[in-house]
Amino acid sequence: MAKEELITMEGEINEILPDGRFGVTLDNEHRIICYTAGKMRRYRIRSVVGDRVHVEMTPYDLSKGRIVFRERTPGQSPAGARKRGFRR
Repeated sequence: MAKEELITMEGEINEILPDGRFGVTLDNEHRIICYTAGKMRRYRIRSVVGDRVHVEMTPYDLSKGRIVFRERTPGQSPAGARKRGFRR
């Protein structure tokens, strides 16, 4: 259990930075630097500019955060674009 609870906010990705980081503009117009959570990396959930995301921040440093959820965009299939061609 953490000493302080995490702050969860929503925002939109507006810039892709090196080393797996993103520039995110929150709904309250603040801009922070975020990285993707481990489960998003594990399941290869990709994020692009314009995606709506949920960000967790610690109350100690409000300029950095962790992307924990990417909202589905309308018109995208549930499974995404799967590659075909190789079958065992």
